[in-house]
Amino acid sequence: MDWKKCFTSYQDAFINDLRGLLAIDSTRDDSSATINAPFGKGCRQALDYMFALAKRDGFMYQDYDGYAGVICYGDGEESVGVLAHLDIVPIGEGWSKDPFGGEIVDDYLFGRGSEDDKGPAMAAYYAMKMLKDQGIQLQRKVMLILGCDEESGMQCMEHYKKHGEIPTLGFTPDADFPVIYGEKGGLHVDLLGEIDNSVIEEIHAGEALNIVIGKADMQVHNWKEEYAALFDFYLQCYDLKGEVTYENSHATLHIEGKAAHAMEPYMGVNAALHLFNFVGTAMEDTFAKQTYQLLANWQGKELGILIDGADMGFLTMNLGKVDIENGKAKLQLDIRYPNDADVHTMRKAIEEACQGYELTPHVYNKANPLFVDPNSELVQTLTSVYQAYSNDYETKNMTIGGGTYAKKFEHFVAYGPLFPKQDKPKGLVVGGCHQADEGIALSDLFTATAIYTEAIARLAGGNQYENA
Repeated sequence: MDWKKCFTSYQDAFINDLRGLLAIDSTRDDSSATINAPFGKGCRQALDYMFALAKRDGFMYQDYDGYAGVICYGDGEESVGVLAHLDIVPIGEGWSKDPFGGEIVDDYLFGRGSEDDKGPAMAAYYAMKMLKDQGIQLQRKVMLILGCDEESGMQCMEHYKKHGEIPTLGFTPDADFPVIYGEKGGLHVDLLGEIDNSVIEEIHAGEALNIVIGKADMQVHNWKEEYAALFDFYLQCYDLKGEVTYENSHATLHIEGKAAHAMEPYMGVNAALHLFNFVGTAMEDTFAKQTYQLLANWQGKELGILIDGADMGFLTMNLGKVDIENGKAKLQLDIRYPNDADVHTMRKAIEEACQGYELTPHVYNKANPLFVDPNSELVQTLTSVYQAYSNDYETKNMTIGGGTYAKKFEHFVAYGPLFPKQDKPKGLVVGGCHQADEGIALSDLFTATAIYTEAIARLAGGNQYENA
């Protein structure tokens, strides 16, 4: 069956349904949380939207208290799971397109969640729809599990695992092709305490731990007029945009950085770190200077946790949130570590590095690394399907620093939807996940849908996959 050819008759309906999903602001909103909407009304609305599609198309579905939902096709004691999420990261600033508009320009569909992860979730849904419409009989049940809290802790999957059916094997369409067989573990570090003798009065920066701080404002005292020229010089040296406003001895410093995913902090420019650097050097603030020295290296060198993993590469560190006011400070770090790193050793190193620092570290192991044998039948099956539809036999399977739902289940990997070697139209700004103007090529998303359809059919087709 040529699923790519089959999908041509579904494309208009697919775009229409995806635009409807993109129009929903499903950012986690605790202020509107209720019993059946634990992550707020937007996430609840997105889940209900997918249930409405399932009802329209004749699928069975089940709600797990608003934490997650399942849409099913077929029967069987064993099952193939596809794990996708409906929540999105905060919109942020810098968009030239409507983040909820689903605008299409030169084959690219724009909107928050178009790539991460509403577009892929809809691709998986339409894969099930095509299998159902074509009357394909499978020996394993197919379960599309839709979570509502992937971006801020994955409480949705913890709840689902306690109350729902656990799939035998499967994948999550929330990364890159070909196959992601390994994901780094995750540490969160809170640096807490009171700061003395600092010129910093207030700073509240960062949208989420898994985003590089793209802009920041810091209020300081003991400002001198000559610092303004130093600030302009600093901005020029680092090719940054910013401004300072001041009156007498008080000033507000603003710096524009560049947001990026925390798994690739080197792709962004952390505005808060630059503020600490300037205040620490120009204004000779000990706390700011020490903070910058301790946290500036994205590999965690000064914290004593630098490691280059054999399979997953370097550990990465991102300062994701900063809150300082009335002398009380909270700085939060997102650390992604390879599978051959030791959590106990890292925890001890961080504590030792912070001795003498005004803030005390509190280290939390949020997620263990994922590592699936790259020679397993699961990985090899998904690889062969990708190669057949992409004609790409060169790109190797890989590991990543991102964290997906695959970590929450046994025998799961991440699988698409992004293709390697993408050539974007000249002059068209297309942001990635967690960035402004997030977008995805429709032609790639259509091909991914065909790949998912064949992959599900292969994995659910018979007993030859039971040991995958």
